Amino acid sequence: GYEAGVGRRMGKKLSDIDQVPKYWPDNDVIRNDMLDYSIEVEHYDNHLGKILEQLEAAGQLDNTLIVATSDHGMPFPRVKGQAYEASNHIPLAIRWPSGIKGSGRVVTDYVSFADIAPTFLEAAGVAKLAPIMQPLSGRSLFDIFRSPKSGQVTASRDHVLIGKERHDIGRPNNWGYPIRGIVKDDQLYLHNFKTDRWPGGNPETGYLNCDGSPTKSLILTQRREGMYHYWNLNFGKRPEEELFELNSDADCVKNLAKSKPHAELKAALKEQLFAELREQGDPRMFGKGDVFDNYPYSGESTDNFYRRYMGGEKV
Repeated sequence: GYEAGVGRRMGKKLSDIDQVPKYWPDNDVIRNDMLDYSIEVEHYDNHLGKILEQLEAAGQLDNTLIVATSDHGMPFPRVKGQAYEASNHIPLAIRWPSGIKGSGRVVTDYVSFADIAPTFLEAAGVAKLAPIMQPLSGRSLFDIFRSPKSGQVTASRDHVLIGKERHDIGRPNNWGYPIRGIVKDDQLYLHNFKTDRWPGGNPETGYLNCDGSPTKSLILTQRREGMYHYWNLNFGKRPEEELFELNSDADCVKNLAKSKPHAELKAALKEQLFAELREQGDPRMFGKGDVFDNYPYSGESTDNFYRRYMGGEKV
């Protein structure tokens, strides 16, 4: 984690934040929180540099496949644990001089974390999966590695699927907030399967699907004072379908799912999403999605958190 106020202490200024997302208030509290987070990002970057130096000193830098990325977006409201652009559009830098053609390329193909495992397997010379392994939905990135092209390399990499089931605690029965989505041609379509649930976690347990932060505290304080706009964007319940034009609305605050001019686009994206999910055997496509909510919970200390917390237990 990172400390409150560390950004200012390290010499950063509020004006260094050139833009605050439209789903948060633009004030000093939010900007300070973003500055503090930037220190954590720089800390990661500095340590990555030290790792590269160690590899170079060992003579292994050019013989190592290095993938620098992140598991999700910022640990802030409406980002971490959600499915919007800031949640899943994350950095990806890959270095492997002996295995990648054309250094310094910027590739615009859509790729996914699901592509990382088959990439590593191919790099390791694994030609065939062992019988005990489940099928992989991702595709090796070697088609991109072997091409000298920048921009779009592989025509079929024109979209990516995203999704979510359980994430964190705080809902009855250890329930999650299931989402499936597709990003294609700078359009994001999301399908929320359980719209009666709270996407950020239940209010009575503190919206625990969202990490604590000054940004979260400010938005919840505004709600208590009768200002609901940012609370609705960050913690309110959502419709079944959401559609966003990312080139003009990267913050995903203008839902076009009910827009008549976008009806054909929405239908096409939904059809493609559901077709690929059926091909992958997603239980949500066959009326068996609740299997995800019934898997045993692995952490005993927070298992059945909602019931225990509401019963007065200190969890």
